[in-house]
Amino acid sequence: MHTELGIDIQRALELLQEGKQVAVPTETVYGLAADANHEDAVLGIFAAKNRPHANPLILHFDHLASAEPYMLAFPAVFKLLYQSFCPGPLTFIVPKSSLVSELITGGQETVAIRFPKHQVLQDLLKEFGRPIAAPSANLYGQLSPTTAQHVYSQLNGRIPYILDGGACDQGLESTIIGLENERVLIYRYGSITAEQLAVHLGYTPEAKIHEHGGIRTSGMVKYHYATQTPLYLGFKNKQGQAADLQILLSDDQTVSEPKMILSQSGSLTEAAQNLYATLHAADAIGVERIFVEPFPQDGLGAAMNDRLSRAAAKFSSND
Repeated sequence: MHTELGIDIQRALELLQEGKQVAVPTETVYGLAADANHEDAVLGIFAAKNRPHANPLILHFDHLASAEPYMLAFPAVFKLLYQSFCPGPLTFIVPKSSLVSELITGGQETVAIRFPKHQVLQDLLKEFGRPIAAPSANLYGQLSPTTAQHVYSQLNGRIPYILDGGACDQGLESTIIGLENERVLIYRYGSITAEQLAVHLGYTPEAKIHEHGGIRTSGMVKYHYATQTPLYLGFKNKQGQAADLQILLSDDQTVSEPKMILSQSGSLTEAAQNLYATLHAADAIGVERIFVEPFPQDGLGAAMNDRLSRAAAKFSSND
């Protein structure tokens, strides 16, 4: 299959209407989109990514009214958070209606829904008029893409079109939340922090970010977001070795080259925007190992540590 990279929304729309898969930009990472109401199109997502069918997908809508037929309820607390954060990088787990295929939910009675902020995708969703299912546009378990070129490097020959909307603003996947015992829980750390949610909730939501008797939603599997080069969270020593690359939040003159810096000012927001792009670049330079400095375990640091620990798990299990 020939994979085209371009900026033609009409071309992307035509392919979606034909039941094909199209990589699309979002404010978080690039997604691999298909018509959520077309089972063969949804199956094509799993095939293109080599993704297990038990791993649920997220449905994307332009606004809440469009999503209402696809769910049985949208609790009042979710409406409050929707008004504060959407469109934006927040995903809600809600009871699904009969319109949602079990292919999308992994056989569960709940579905993950979100309302992306990226203007290109908003325009596409409005014109398409139906929800799209869209996990990240990468091979399963590998690094998430934050540019169209990242998508091309992994999915060239697997999908017909990549809609280039520039580099993603946020750089980390959406935060996924659910409701248990009338309290909001976090199922995946992401671009909306627990602290931001707490401002509106009056409490800090508990995190349940690992598998418990099954995969509730995207991003919960143990090994995920992985580089091809062995990656470790932490430093073995300040000097390292010539064959090792060290990735830092901000520059540290005591750490030897080769090294990469995520934010000269030490900003977690900037570091999150740059994390995946930096890991893609690190993977390409041919070092033997990558060491990444752990982040403070709060705010966006919690989300970045989560991604890196799942990436590192692939390699630490082989030690």
